[in-house]
Amino acid sequence: MRGPSLLSIEASFRELPPKLAHVARGLRRRQTNSEARLWSKLRNRQLDGLKFRRQVPRGRYIADFLCDEAMLILEIDGSRHADTVAADAARTSYLRSLGYEVLRLMNWDVMQNTDRVLDHIQALAAERKKAPSSAPSGHLLPKGRRAAVARGYRGGSE
Repeated sequence: MRGPSLLSIEASFRELPPKLAHVARGLRRRQTNSEARLWSKLRNRQLDGLKFRRQVPRGRYIADFLCDEAMLILEIDGSRHADTVAADAARTSYLRSLGYEVLRLMNWDVMQNTDRVLDHIQALAAERKKAPSSAPSGHLLPKGRRAAVARGYRGGSE
């Protein structure tokens, strides 16, 4: 008998509270101008072949942009974030505890210095992909998958 497929493992990892999934879907529909500009440069692996997704729930938060292969989250902050420094720090700390590096970008920087922002994202992602610590740690995998990974099982037909 085969073990669980990688697709079923990913599906169980992505099970979300319905409300959080609904909120993320709404955020994708109502993106800001700076989010739209950055997304137009990141989508379809345009930046160094990296797969980015937008408005992705991670734990109790929704990341603006996420690249799993580099364990990188991009957060675009507008003027309202000046009033939420403590909340942003708690959010960043939580996402880092999951193994992600969080890069905060200002709306105006994305709009005015898009190429420079993309260069910075690309450099950080390349650095993270090389680092052995950028791989997801076992606590992010479903319980059964952790044991399978520990035993060296990778899924598929063996």
